[in-house]
Amino acid sequence: MTILSLLIILSGFIGSLLWLFRLQVKHISFNKRVLFGLFGGIVFGLLIRFLFEKVSNFSTSLSWISLVADAYIALLQMLVMPLVFISIVGAFTKLEVSKNLGKMARNVLLILLGTTAVSAAIGYLSVIVFRLNGAVFAEGAAEAERIAALTEKQLQVKGVPITDQLLNLIPRNVFADFAGTRPTSTIAVVIFAAFLGIAFLGIQRKYTKEAKTFADLIQSLEKIILRVTTLVLRLTPFGIFALMARVMATSDFEALVNLGRFIIASYAAILVMFAVHLILLLWVKVLPSEYLGNAWSTLLFAFTSRTSAGTLPMNVETQVEKFSVNEAVANFSASFGLSIGQNGCAGIYPAMLATIVAPTVGVNIFSFEFILSLVAIVTISSLGVAGVGGGATFASLIVLSSMNLPIAIVGLVISVEPLIDMARTALNVSDSMVAGIVTDRLLTKTGTVAFIKQN
Repeated sequence: MTILSLLIILSGFIGSLLWLFRLQVKHISFNKRVLFGLFGGIVFGLLIRFLFEKVSNFSTSLSWISLVADAYIALLQMLVMPLVFISIVGAFTKLEVSKNLGKMARNVLLILLGTTAVSAAIGYLSVIVFRLNGAVFAEGAAEAERIAALTEKQLQVKGVPITDQLLNLIPRNVFADFAGTRPTSTIAVVIFAAFLGIAFLGIQRKYTKEAKTFADLIQSLEKIILRVTTLVLRLTPFGIFALMARVMATSDFEALVNLGRFIIASYAAILVMFAVHLILLLWVKVLPSEYLGNAWSTLLFAFTSRTSAGTLPMNVETQVEKFSVNEAVANFSASFGLSIGQNGCAGIYPAMLATIVAPTVGVNIFSFEFILSLVAIVTISSLGVAGVGGGATFASLIVLSSMNLPIAIVGLVISVEPLIDMARTALNVSDSMVAGIVTDRLLTKTGTVAFIKQN
């Protein structure tokens, strides 16, 4: 009977993937196929959970589903460093002069970091409104294992001054950072690419021939890497189906009930922060309906894939094609947004966890000192958070350790992480898009945007 159930699950899984492939052959739109993968995965995961959960080889069948899900995520992670590097350097090759480069970079960074500070305050208020301050969550076997693993990770950040954390953002060995050997490798590659781009601008007039050769090389590499990205993105409906099926089949529904208020509070904070994004866009005369209509497919992809880095090419394309943002500005905002100022993972989430756990160790969370230090530490700690899985955990460890708060709460919410992470990732991507759109509109208004080449 167990072999029969295994064959039924695998047959259903393979049949579902073949159905998605058939939709692709019939040229059904990408967005529709992603939605079919999303909802199909949810239904399939729930079905096999309720029908076969107690079968002895249930975990074996899930391992095959996980193979597809993890392979898809691995391919997205493969693209992170090449995309970040080529996007930043490529942006510089599209600049005519560097006179106004500082204005563009300043605007993008101010928006990214400013919205992170706001998101930290919203995360704090969400805990207060939903009365989660001092809440205690149940600890099971999975949570205990996660807490033990986090304790080891905490040793990497505990007791490290903020100044040293900022110093760690600077690349010492760029090849090691290209390999992603450090939690801050992504921002290190961004910094190296920025230096390389600035150097290119410096030789552009004196060594015209060499500069043109370099620019042509970078733009050729950009086209090739974007083509590779397109090939990977074609697998999205299949990857999303497997990811959602695994989430639904393995979710601890009892834990979802126990942590229901935390989930609701998290989504409430995310929605409020998303409203802040819409207000920022209104400031530069971009209507909410226009933004939602043009950006929803990119946000949906971020929501389902749970990776800001994997959404990078769609992020840039949406800004350029749908909002007429200059390609250089779009590349800057999207690439810097991967590692700086992630409103969901590095803003709301760590602020909420810190506010929840602080009263359990006697900290007065209503004091101005606590609120100010929380917002400041969250904002500074948001520098260098990677745009792939685990960024929220890393940001939370830094914030909790910097404020001398216990880290166990990070492990206690493990069962609802995937559910919340989907919305957090969409908010992260929205923030980088908003930074690009607002920056472009401000530069256009002042005439500064003329310094960027138009293709």
